[in-house]
Amino acid sequence: MRNQFNLKLLFWVCGVAFTAILGSCHAGELKKNFYKKSCPLAEEIVRSIIWKHVASNSALPPKLLRMHFHDCFVRGCDASILLDPTPNNKAEKDSPPNSSLEGFNVLEEVKTQLEMTCPGVVSCADILTLAARDAVSFQFQRSMWEVQTGRRDGKISSASEALANIPSPFFNFTTLKQVFANKGLTVQDLVVLSGAHTIGMSHCNLFSIRIFNFTGKGDVDPSLNPTYAAFLKRKCKSFLDSKTTVELDPQSSLSFDNHYFLNLKLQQGLFLSDASLLTDKSSSHIVDKMLVAGKFFTEFGQSMKRMGAIGVLTGSSGDIRKKCNLVNS
Repeated sequence: MRNQFNLKLLFWVCGVAFTAILGSCHAGELKKNFYKKSCPLAEEIVRSIIWKHVASNSALPPKLLRMHFHDCFVRGCDASILLDPTPNNKAEKDSPPNSSLEGFNVLEEVKTQLEMTCPGVVSCADILTLAARDAVSFQFQRSMWEVQTGRRDGKISSASEALANIPSPFFNFTTLKQVFANKGLTVQDLVVLSGAHTIGMSHCNLFSIRIFNFTGKGDVDPSLNPTYAAFLKRKCKSFLDSKTTVELDPQSSLSFDNHYFLNLKLQQGLFLSDASLLTDKSSSHIVDKMLVAGKFFTEFGQSMKRMGAIGVLTGSSGDIRKKCNLVNS
């Protein structure tokens, strides 16, 4: 009897540890082709609409990738970032880290089509997860990583929670490592997912301290390539310039590749958070591994799969929203 009790206790302890690693006790319930019977064309519909939009808007992939990332770090991957604010509630969309997000209309188009095809079946959380993958994959005309589905939608969206949970471009390595660990992600995931900065743009005010006033004396961050710093100074009008945008990956911001890591080695990481990856021996070693393009693509897919499992709602939890920007009435 005692041995039986100890065995049960062991399983409980292991279960808690496993939950901590995945960031969600429901993560294991996600699976490939979740909609195979309930909505066979679901993933094809998502891909078709996303690829149509990316074909005419090459800036869309980083926007959807960033939206997915910001969603998963707040309450898990539950599409809470898509909810509109109400008179009594400031939503995640209202939070400063999300103020420049775009692409919501594209996701609503996908949702509208899926509701016409399979009413009340496909979640907005799965739509966003698939859309992020498909937007990046358009360049290659094939799916770049596997997406497991079965997520359900959350009912709560809080601007304050977004501000508290989304990693900042001003974070140092220690803080970044802790933020990712809080979500069940490793240093490997931190470095690899930072590679998403190989596409997209940034506003000057998110890195201007590095080129205008690094230590409060009007100086430049010494860890920043001097030539690159001079280029950024010419682009940005002032320390508070929040309108001018700069490529995250110089000369390659529309191509999903491993140039981000090549830039890091040249001291051309744009954010303080980027540069911080070279301040730790373990993360710097991972950066070196990502200099091989094929290795980066493989590892990015694995890290995206782990991130996509953070805090997911499955089974009877959450909802399947009729519209992605509103909770069901």
